[in-house]
Amino acid sequence: MKNKKYFMIGVAIGIFVLSSFTLLFTNNLKDKKVKTKKITATVMAMGDGSITVQDDNQVIYTFLGENLKVDPGESINIEYTGKLDKNKDVQDSEIIKYTTSVVSLDDNGIPTSWLDNGIFSNYYILANNKLKTLSLDEKIAQILLVRYPKDAKKTQEKYQFGGYVFYEKDFKDKTEAEVKEMIKEVQEVSKIPLLTAVDEEGGKVVRISSNKNLVEEPFKSSKELYKEGGFERIKEDTIEKSKILNNLGLNVNLAPVVDVSTNASDYMYERALGENTELTATYAKTVISASKKTGVSFTLKHFPGYGNNKDTHQSGTTDNRTYDDILKNDIPPFEAGIKEEAEAVLVSHNTVASIDKDNPASLSPSVHNLLRNKLGFTGIIMTDDLAMGATSSIDNAVVKALLAGNDIAITTDYEEDMRAIKNAVYNNTIDENLVDKLAFRVLAWKYYKGLMFENHK
Repeated sequence: MKNKKYFMIGVAIGIFVLSSFTLLFTNNLKDKKVKTKKITATVMAMGDGSITVQDDNQVIYTFLGENLKVDPGESINIEYTGKLDKNKDVQDSEIIKYTTSVVSLDDNGIPTSWLDNGIFSNYYILANNKLKTLSLDEKIAQILLVRYPKDAKKTQEKYQFGGYVFYEKDFKDKTEAEVKEMIKEVQEVSKIPLLTAVDEEGGKVVRISSNKNLVEEPFKSSKELYKEGGFERIKEDTIEKSKILNNLGLNVNLAPVVDVSTNASDYMYERALGENTELTATYAKTVISASKKTGVSFTLKHFPGYGNNKDTHQSGTTDNRTYDDILKNDIPPFEAGIKEEAEAVLVSHNTVASIDKDNPASLSPSVHNLLRNKLGFTGIIMTDDLAMGATSSIDNAVVKALLAGNDIAITTDYEEDMRAIKNAVYNNTIDENLVDKLAFRVLAWKYYKGLMFENHK
């Protein structure tokens, strides 16, 4: 009887332990279920065992997943575990399940995922109406900013690019009338008015003012101007520069350089203000504010800050500073310019290890997420020239640039890059919907700038 008694007690304890374990296991499952989260996003690309999406806040995420049967361009509802990290190249979170849904359109037929309260939003209806009239080739052409070629008129008649970048050689020894004619010639054969861009930083980088026929003496660097008369002198210079560019037919300046550099041995020091973060932020604010309503859009560069990195024209370079250091020291000038409604930001080719150790900033979704999501930038993001040494050897760099979050790719190898984008659409690496969205944004910028109300075919 005694043994039976102990046996019954043992059974009771066993049942209690088993029940407790079952309850604990069940509660854990419930906890897991509670921790499951959802996002709605548009599929940007399907890789080998991965999916890249962009949510309604313009944040790009890549998940691992073997058996996902979706196509680029589809709207998808994702249920996942864990926490998303917009600064990670690939998410640790696991997709539990997903469903596809119809792409939502607003009353004007614009995908709702394209909409924001951004600086160009008043022109979205006009941009969308124009977009509907374009072929795939014409839409791809709008998102390329091309180095001005030799046979520019024939090139433009054939490809209808969105814009050109002019360099010092393009202005060499020309008179004012000849420069105007050069630009007018390509504008006249453009179905959509062109972005006409130049790097007129002043100091080391002068394209137009290197020619005395156009400007009496080269524009001074920001460093020289600041020493001469502080920010008031910089304001005067910005207005003067804008008048000259606008008069010649140029409507985008790929400046100012708002990288923080105080060390004379830095590659970017000669082109930077050369002052601390606070003063560089005031510089960015001053230039963007002064440039508004001049007819010339100024471009903040080189996001997320060049630091003490080497020249990316020659080869790749890695920035090993901490994320907190970059946020504290390099980001404020971009924030200041964005608050003044900067229309464009140019992204560098530096690999910023604390944000994305595997990709140059120009090809990194994490870097673009920082710019769009944390800084709230709603304007145009563009790459530095993809023909530069840091990116020229990367396969399909132009496609990666679009998938990273750029609206415009600056290119020298325009035929190759146009073909690469088109092939990516045809082989379903990217969806035409992504090209549509980027062309839509460029068109909205052109309407905002007043270009689309001029005479055009």
